[in-house]
Amino acid sequence: MPKKILFRLLAGAGILFLFPGCDRDAAYQRIDFSKTLAVEKKSPSRSGGRELRVAVAAMISPKETFIHYKQLIDYIADRSGRRVRLIQRKTYEEVNVLFPKRQIDLAFICTGPYAAAKDKYGFEAIATPVIRGAPFYQSYLIVNKDSPYQGLEDLRGRVFAFTDPDSNTGALVPRFWIYEMGDSADRFFSDIKYTFSHDNSILAVAKGLVDAAAVDGHKWEFYNLKNSEFTSRTRVIKKSKLLGSPPFVASVHMAKDLKNRIQKIVLAMHETPEGQRILNELMIDRFAAPKEEWYRPVREMVEVLNARENSPLASHES
Repeated sequence: MPKKILFRLLAGAGILFLFPGCDRDAAYQRIDFSKTLAVEKKSPSRSGGRELRVAVAAMISPKETFIHYKQLIDYIADRSGRRVRLIQRKTYEEVNVLFPKRQIDLAFICTGPYAAAKDKYGFEAIATPVIRGAPFYQSYLIVNKDSPYQGLEDLRGRVFAFTDPDSNTGALVPRFWIYEMGDSADRFFSDIKYTFSHDNSILAVAKGLVDAAAVDGHKWEFYNLKNSEFTSRTRVIKKSKLLGSPPFVASVHMAKDLKNRIQKIVLAMHETPEGQRILNELMIDRFAAPKEEWYRPVREMVEVLNARENSPLASHES
């Protein structure tokens, strides 16, 4: 299906759900289903103090990100006594580069960039969501429910949707699966589309616009419970091993006392009625203090794929 037609069908479908959350070969088609937003949230009763700039990576469509993360951001604002500016960008990279420029203080980011480049961008994890009793998530390989595909090998020569080039569940994991099969994504698939959000990837599979996609398992499970119109049209045919959930991070340049204060607010959310209500809506049990060991498997996948891409054999094969 031509790129323009795919774009129009998905763009015309509007926002899909009600929830938040590599190889850069030039031959890959990138399809932009999102827009950037920068929204300032000022609490009338908390007008004093320095502004907190909070970014949200484009794990889901902008409008849904604003609707759901706004409650969490407001909670932090009310309890920290700070004004908050919520910032959204189209890609993970566009959020990550704001840290070394000192243009943001906090962010909800993808596991991939955290595991692979936290020192490069200058952020550190201060909280990890615990969902269904564990601080882990998985990549789900999904296909249309009416398709004949039963496994990854069946998708050879098919059209595949990645979310963001730097996504862990939406790009890194499926690339690694194919690497383990002795192949690479650019040869294995006939075409690769970038949707820039997990909800758009689910929509693309549900509508048959692509043959398959890899998505954040938490997002798929949330939509399947809260609004299954499109997830019900898909099937999960493969799941990754458990990986550290996307962390809430703070700039290394942020004052230590403020950073500790924000961390305590987030880690104790589940202990307050309002905090528990917000977490319940997000299907998060609570936030936990992060452990680096949770993210080691992701870091190892990145190192393996980087070593392959930089090898003389890989250059010869391409």
